[in-house]
Order: sequence, then structure tokens, then C-alpha cells
Amino acid sequence: MYEYVLAIHIIFVVCWMAGLFYMVRLFIYHTEAQAKPEPDRSILSAQFEIMEKKLWYIITVPSMFLVLAAGITMVYIKPGFMLMAWLPIKLGFVTGLIIYHYICQHKMKQMRKGIFKWTSTQLRLWNELATILLFAIVFLAVKKDGLSWIFGVVGIVSLGVILMIAVKIYKRFREKK
Repeated sequence: MYEYVLAIHIIFVVCWMAGLFYMVRLFIYHTEAQAKPEPDRSILSAQFEIMEKKLWYIITVPSMFLVLAAGITMVYIKPGFMLMAWLPIKLGFVTGLIIYHYICQHKMKQMRKGIFKWTSTQLRLWNELATILLFAIVFLAVKKDGLSWIFGVVGIVSLGVILMIAVKIYKRFREKK
């Protein structure tokens, strides 16, 4: 039974993360559309609002709840996991991802009201935070107690720095076009 629940958990983690990654990509396009002249701006904004709403409520939110339900079920089936040091730490990162999720929902509602507080570059950096959280969660789940915290922290920080540099290089490349 545990393996079936684990499979469901992994499948919906993929769906949830795909939803989060694509949602922020839509935010970037939606934000960049605000620089377009009318009527393009209004047409694009209306289309992005439809896409964001459908992605959020049909894929991303249900996937998050299925991930959480499967995770809780796995701990119920194997309660000894809660005694292992890696799981509470992983759950801390999962909590960070849930917070990230609800911040994205807040951004979606702001944009629907015409409030665009973040630039497309800031949104690109925001998108990388989900990547860093995903790396931490997966490495903890796979490596469990074998994860060296020094290497893990250095690796996650290094990944963050590399992603930020990549976003900056991409921004320069786009500006030259």
C-alpha cells in the first residue's frame, strides 16, 4: 500500500511544481504585457488572467492538496518516519513551498486587480526560489540521514547563486535583442 501512495505523492509533486513554475512564467508574461500599447495590453491581460485562473484552480491547487494528503497518508502508514531527523527538516522546506504557493496566489489576485508590484526580472528570481526548495526537498527525501548538512547547505546556496547569475545573464541577453 505504501508504494502506491508514494507513487501518487510523486506524481502530484510533479504536477504541483509544474503548476508553480508555469504560473510564475505566466506572471512574467502578464507583467511584460503591461508595457504594450492598447488594445494589446488589455487583450493580453484578459487572456493571461484566464490562463492563470485555470492553471491555478484546475491543476496547481488540487495537486498541492493531493501531495499533502498522500504525504500525511505515508506518515500514517509508517509513523516511524517522524522519528527520523530528515523528515521534520523536509517538512520545513515543504512548509516554505506552501508559503511560496500562497504568495503566488496573492500575486495572481493582485495582477487581476491591475497591481503589478514586481518586475519581470524579480519574478524570474522568484521562480528560482521554487527550484531551490524543490532541490532541498528531493535531496532530503532521497538521501535521508546520509545527507551531509555542510555539503547540502553549500550546494543549495551555490545553486541559488548560479540561478541568480543565470537570470542576470539572460536579462542582459534579452536587453541586447
